[in-house]
Amino acid sequence: MAAVGIVFLIVLVGVGLPVCCPLSENEALLKLKQSFTHSESLNSWNPDSVPCSARWTGIICNRGVITGLHLSGLQLSGKIDVEALLQLRSLRTISFVNNKFSGPIPEFNKIGVLKALLLTGNHFSGAIPNDFFSSLTSLKKVWLSSNNFSGNIPHSLSQLSHLIELHLESNQFSGPIPQLKYASIITSLDLSNNKLEGQIPDTLSKFDAKAFAGNEGLCGNPLPKSCGENAARISEEKPPSPPGESQGNISKLVVASLIAVAVFLMVFLFLSASKRRDDEFSVLGREQMEEVVEVHVPSSGHDKQSSRRGGGDSKRGSQQGKAGMSDLVVVNEDKGTFGLADLMKAAAEVLGNGGLGSAYKAVMSNGLSVVVKRMREMNKLGKDGFDAEMRRLGRLSHRNILTPLAYHYRREEKLLVSEYIPKGSLLYVLHGDRGACHADLNWATRLRIVQGIARGLGFLHSEFATYDLPHGNLKSSNVLLSDNYEPLLSDYAFHPLINPNNAIQAMFAYRSPEYAQSQEVSPKSDVYCLGIIILEIMTSKFPSQYLTNGKGGTDVVQWVSSAVSEKREAELIDPEIANDADALDRMVNLLTIGADCTHNNPQQRPEMREAIRRIEEI
Repeated sequence: MAAVGIVFLIVLVGVGLPVCCPLSENEALLKLKQSFTHSESLNSWNPDSVPCSARWTGIICNRGVITGLHLSGLQLSGKIDVEALLQLRSLRTISFVNNKFSGPIPEFNKIGVLKALLLTGNHFSGAIPNDFFSSLTSLKKVWLSSNNFSGNIPHSLSQLSHLIELHLESNQFSGPIPQLKYASIITSLDLSNNKLEGQIPDTLSKFDAKAFAGNEGLCGNPLPKSCGENAARISEEKPPSPPGESQGNISKLVVASLIAVAVFLMVFLFLSASKRRDDEFSVLGREQMEEVVEVHVPSSGHDKQSSRRGGGDSKRGSQQGKAGMSDLVVVNEDKGTFGLADLMKAAAEVLGNGGLGSAYKAVMSNGLSVVVKRMREMNKLGKDGFDAEMRRLGRLSHRNILTPLAYHYRREEKLLVSEYIPKGSLLYVLHGDRGACHADLNWATRLRIVQGIARGLGFLHSEFATYDLPHGNLKSSNVLLSDNYEPLLSDYAFHPLINPNNAIQAMFAYRSPEYAQSQEVSPKSDVYCLGIIILEIMTSKFPSQYLTNGKGGTDVVQWVSSAVSEKREAELIDPEIANDADALDRMVNLLTIGADCTHNNPQQRPEMREAIRRIEEI
């Protein structure tokens, strides 16, 4: 028996199978960290702690199991240890967005269960093996943009049956665009700024021309350049070039462009530093970040004394705040009262960093979960004016409005506190992984969401009738959903509080056509925002209008406008609800309302009251 055991061991070693125990998740992550250079940002990866419990930076967990690795914008480089990643058995999403990795694409194809592979904004280069994606049959999102990849687009990429987002822009890919076998389910596509050539496959003609721009050799719909007979056959007749030959043909161009690419990346990284988390949010399908940090509130000496006294008398803390503005000022007591000391004791999960500031989730000792938004550009009004506006917001009561609970005032920054809504935003439910939440978005639910948004807007336009922008920042990330999908509007009526220059950059109403044309906003800008969200809900397309970098998403206004003029609105309805034939006419009616609300000329948009009436009639 001993001899048999020895022979068996020799056989195991001979075929290269492991004979020792696999690494624990802690060990695997620490081994991965060792493969990085400039890994100071991962100091929270402490071998004496548990990744999920201690909330290691960039580690996404679900019920104590690691499901995501989101190491974006951390200036990491080195060689990524894929063998270490293989020890994370439940890993589903990988993001190394905006780092400094280089060389050929790592062997992520060994991780067959991946759903999202996000490598945007690095220095990866070379051809990707043609069969690279053959084993990654679960992939939904592939973002390889802004690297130096070359050669043909791998054929195996065209065979992925679950792919919904494909971004290969700003690389050196050449040759024809392969026929994507499951193109009908792709919702976000960008192949711009490469060296692709030949006719665009008919199955991709539904996408905007911007998705193919910057490829001199491409022709056919949706580009204005038509294909000659020979060019039309390129994508069918031209075989994929061997990687070496393809690299040889473009090597001079790659060398010539490296300096330009490097300069572009340096400028891009510098300008987008403050927006990386917001951009990553859209890339990752709006998944909530779960790393834990403390909510640091810059404190005066008086603040520190308040904190040292503790939070035993929340009522007292609130009153103190009203007098000295050094504590939390509770403006709505529906969820009880609490002081700054209560908040300082709570660890907080980072939820994201949007245009108006950072957001954190904090669970206080009384069990109340709140969202704390940290605003730095709210100095348009002085202390008394700010206090009056916040108390006015705190008195609001409507089933579709999220009323703030408290605020903390300092000249340098403000903290706004509101109730935490577990289901998250409409943006996440619509565009995140299409799991149980998205499955619940039938026609009746979507109509109820639109009606709730409209009713909340109607209330705001009545309460703040004198404001240029009664809401001002309506978009799907600012629509939260209760457990029964009742919408709650947030981030509203901030226009009088925000510094003008920051308002232009951060508030979605300023992306309306009238501001681009004449630098004016009005209540009709809110109508435009309502129209965008209706089109988003009815098509399930992520609007490019939300993005500041001009990349990604669908220009839903132009797309729907063209379809309406050609009487083919029904083709745009999300296929997941379009099979309800009895309701199709009502769906088209709602889509048309959205199109009318996004008219380029604000004078031709319906008034908010009229838009709400038409929605209610459905």
